[in-house]
Formats: sequence, C-alpha cells, structure tokens
Amino acid sequence: MPEIPGSRSSLPFPSRRRVMSTLAAAGAAGPILAACSAPSSPNSGGTPVPSSLATAPAKPVTLNVLDVAGNLALTKPMIEAFTAAHPEIVSRVTYSTGTAPQLAAKVQAQQQGGNVQVHLALTGTDGLAAGIKSGLWHELTPYYDKFFPGLMANYQPPAAAMASLAQNQGIELAWCPSGPLLEYDPGKVSAPPATADALLDWARANPGKFQYARPANSGPGRTFLMGLPYLLGDADPADPVNGWSKTWAYVTELNKYVDSYPAGTTATMENLASGTVQMVATTTGWYVNPRALGTVPPEMKVAKFSSFTWVSDAQFGVVPKGVGSDVFIAVLRLLAWMLTPEQQASAYDEGYFYPGPAVKDVPLSKAPAASQKVVEEFGEPDFDAWIKQYPIKNSLPTTTQVTAFDLWDRRIGSTK
Repeated sequence: MPEIPGSRSSLPFPSRRRVMSTLAAAGAAGPILAACSAPSSPNSGGTPVPSSLATAPAKPVTLNVLDVAGNLALTKPMIEAFTAAHPEIVSRVTYSTGTAPQLAAKVQAQQQGGNVQVHLALTGTDGLAAGIKSGLWHELTPYYDKFFPGLMANYQPPAAAMASLAQNQGIELAWCPSGPLLEYDPGKVSAPPATADALLDWARANPGKFQYARPANSGPGRTFLMGLPYLLGDADPADPVNGWSKTWAYVTELNKYVDSYPAGTTATMENLASGTVQMVATTTGWYVNPRALGTVPPEMKVAKFSSFTWVSDAQFGVVPKGVGSDVFIAVLRLLAWMLTPEQQASAYDEGYFYPGPAVKDVPLSKAPAASQKVVEEFGEPDFDAWIKQYPIKNSLPTTTQVTAFDLWDRRIGSTK
C-alpha cells in the first residue's frame, strides 16, 4: 500500500494519536535465513560495508527514512521509541514519503551521484521488487547472526513465507492476509457478488460502478489482480505470462465496464464514499482504516468470495547500497528492535494493515488501547475466522510481480 488510507493530515504521515510502546529489548527478535560470512557487500556510491560489523556506531547518527508504503502509520512509534531508548545510536530521524514507483529511480539517482541520502526505505512488495530487479538493496545475509538471530522462526508462518520474497535484501516488518475482498455500499448493493463471474455480471449490469486502482501502486489493486488466477482456476497463478490466460481475458472483459483506474487506493475509497462508484476492491486493512478515519462512511460493508485464496501482503525495511558503516549499523539495530513483540504490537495501528504484526505471539490484547478500540468498532468480526478458513498464498515473487504490473499497464491501464 503505497499511500496511507484515508489520511486527512497535511503532514507526510498521519497525525494520529499514538500510544508509543516503551518496552523492547535492545536485541533482535528473530530466524536465520542463512549463515554469514561473506565478502564485503557492494556499496554503490560509497565505501564498501564490511561483512563483520560492530554492534554500535562510532557516534550517534542521523537516519533518513523514506516511506513509500504508508508504513509509518505502523512503525513510527517503534522508530521513535528506539530513538528515545538509544540516543547513543540514533541522534535524530528525518521522515519523507513518496510512491512505490518513484522509489527505485530516486535511490538509483542518489547511488549514481555517490550521495545516498535514503538510509532506510519502508516499502511494500512493489518497491521491494523494483529495487531487487535493479540491484539497489544491501544483501543482509552476512548480518543475520549478529543482528537477527532466529528471525524466520519468530515470524508467523504466512509472514515467514512472505519474507522469502525479500531474497535476503530486506527485513519484513508487517504482514496481513490482504485479500481479495470487496467493499460496497449496502444502500445500493443489496447482494454483493460471491464469485468472479458474478462480479463481472454485476459490473456489466452497473457500468462504471466497480473500481480498483492501478496494481503497481495499490495494495487492493494488486491483490485483486493476483487473487483472480485462484478464483478463476488459472493454469499457474504464479506465472502471469504463461499461466494467466483466464485472468487476462477476465480483466479485459471487466475493463469494458470500469471507467477509470485511479493511481492510488485512496481515490477509490473517496469515490465509494461520494457515491461515484458502488463497489471497490479492498483488503482487510483498507476496509478497517478509512472507515475509522471517516474517509469512508462506517456503514460500508465488506464481502468475501464464496471460495477464495488469500494473497498475502507484507511491508519491508530495505537499506540502499551506499550508506556508510555507522548508518548501516544503526539501521540494523533499529530493524531488530522493530521486530520485538512489544514493538510489533504497534503494528495494529488503526487497522491500516490488519492484523499487522509479522512475528508470533502478538495478539490484539497486547496492542495499544486505541488500536483495540478501532478494531472493535470498525473491524470485521469474521476476519479472523476467514483467515483461518481459507488458504493463504504469497504475493508473486518480486520480479514476476513487476512483470504482471507491466502487462496490466500495457493491456488494461493504457486503454483508459
């Protein structure tokens, strides 16, 4: 999710009430993906970072954090708690935001100029994939033993599966089963579609009233696209080039009845709220959070397909090649802190990425009181049962995901 759902703040991240956790161990939470003794990592635009690092920088550093996933809604309290607890490591943190499609180009330009100013990028699978394809992120395998012992073992099983998409070039910080789900106005839609065919029939009968955002820049958009191969029984849900014949035929036909594909998910939610459309693609978090913020009326409802497969989503912290050793150490310490259960409880937030925590043993009862209240008031009581009932699959692998987005842009998005 590249933008914060329904945010009404003029700040680069939402000015919501926060209950900051003050608890956390200085060590890491979590499995070792691989053992670690490797040559120095390539470090575009700067001095190579050695494979063996100290556990603290020579002096406190300023960290520049770029968020292209709305992730600060979940992790800003964790970052601020770390800064308060460890002034010997981090003296100050600056924040900026952008969109996932901008991330790779921005970082690559800094690397080519020999002046990497982005020290930690918070991204979904989209920005992660683009950076892996271009070779922008640090390989983290040499640092697992020291900074992230037991990492994979501490993840929830579906979150551990999603962590593999990072190819050891990022640390998964948040997880959700995502979707595909449908959100609709019950005053205008009496019976939401329960199958993909029924959705197509509904769209045909109600042209212009169903919408999803461009998959390359939308969590619900890409989850809808990646969920269709499972709904339609396509040959290979993991192969958008050769295995999605039913999916590409479906979105091509659906395209006849969709007026536009907004650049981001927030616009689809605003269109649902205004009545411009009556149904949109959504996910667990995009259903809860915009209603909690008031962007979407609370009476809007969520529906699932009668039989479907969840397509997981996750958000990651990645470190661009080119950062200095002291900054690199500080970022690794921060990421380790963010994976402790005490800090992960903040990931429930206001339902933005429901449930949110990537690691085990972080029930809603451990979340801040404000988060618990939001989920109780605006959550869907059946979400947890649905998560247990239906199979959960990873999003497409990173490079394959880029391919799917490019194909959609050419075949579908370019027509509007």
